[in-house]
Amino acid sequence: MGPFHLSAILLSLAAIFGLINHKWLKLPNTISLFFQGLALALLVSGIDAVGSTLGVGDWLRGLIDQISLPAILLDGILSLLLYTAAVNEDLCVLLTRKWTVLALATVSVLLFTGLLGLGLHLLFPLVGIEVPLIWCLVLGAAVAPTDPVAVHGILGRLPVPDSLRSVISGESLFNDGAGVVLFVTLLHLATGSEQDLTVGEAALDFLKEAVGGAALGFVCGWIAYQAKRRVDESAVELTISLALVLGTYSLASRLGLSGPIAVVVAGLLIGSTTGRHVRSDESRRDLHVVWRMIDAVLNSLLFLLVGLEATVVISWTGPVLLAAVLAVPLALAARMLSLTPALLMHMGRTDKSSALAVLTWAGLRGGVAVALVLSLPASPYRDPILAVCYVAVAFSILVQGLTLEPIGRRLYGGRQDS
Repeated sequence: MGPFHLSAILLSLAAIFGLINHKWLKLPNTISLFFQGLALALLVSGIDAVGSTLGVGDWLRGLIDQISLPAILLDGILSLLLYTAAVNEDLCVLLTRKWTVLALATVSVLLFTGLLGLGLHLLFPLVGIEVPLIWCLVLGAAVAPTDPVAVHGILGRLPVPDSLRSVISGESLFNDGAGVVLFVTLLHLATGSEQDLTVGEAALDFLKEAVGGAALGFVCGWIAYQAKRRVDESAVELTISLALVLGTYSLASRLGLSGPIAVVVAGLLIGSTTGRHVRSDESRRDLHVVWRMIDAVLNSLLFLLVGLEATVVISWTGPVLLAAVLAVPLALAARMLSLTPALLMHMGRTDKSSALAVLTWAGLRGGVAVALVLSLPASPYRDPILAVCYVAVAFSILVQGLTLEPIGRRLYGGRQDS
């Protein structure tokens, strides 16, 4: 089956599920697509289990096997999704919480990785599974970053102060870059490809990728801004924007820099200067409509794919399932502990306990975490790592995502002040 037919099938499923959600479920779109994709995968597995001769299970597995989620997301879709989120971010509000966001996107990611990795290293033997500490840390790095797509899907409905909303949004934009760099570094150590790498060298590599990615994003964004301010044609401006996103991400990968951070910085620069380079209301409206459509379609495909992966790529056994379920409260505890230092140092409000509760529950995971663990090489530890990651993602999307709004309303009473 070629790429065109695969795309047609996925878009058709996304359209059908979107209609079902619009008419009956009334859930946030990303949550609905993940839920329906997961339900379809479980239904197909159930049909296979009773000995169906229809071949539906083989068809679904063949479909998923032809789609490389890590390649699609990490080498393509992620750049566009990050840009659409960043270009709509209020840079002025974000800068008022820059130190909090920076701490959450770096220090908290490192703390979470260490805490969850150590906890999983103690948990796995309790259910009869042996996973070395370095592989537990690899899993911690994959799950550490919050997913910008999942977070932005519910952020507009979250009844919390604007300052806290900007912190949640900023963290989800920037910690992907830190998480991916940390994941790659730990994976090299786990597979023995960088056995002589010291902690200092790893820290320098991390800093080079993050700072270098930010610098590249600023330079590419500035060049695109200079080009866009000289035209007033929505089609040309859209082409420049697409070239900026894909070109920046590709160049960052070539230079060994953080592509996610580069795209986010470029998006923030373009978004903050929109009034100076988009001169007509018509062009502004056209660009908004096109980017909104791109965002909606890619979101739909991504969360549908993540939902469908459940019963196709993971070998579920009793011990693996038990470890995955027990890892959920462990991940929540690690999330809360990793956030505490940043909030104590940088949040100026007095209601730090409410902010900590909301930020902990707002730690939604999604396609980035699943794509990272799916990219792991074959090893005896891959199945338990995949299972823990997937259950953590499913819990965060279905449980945390659906209850975050009422929790925010209960803690803040719908206050929107800053």
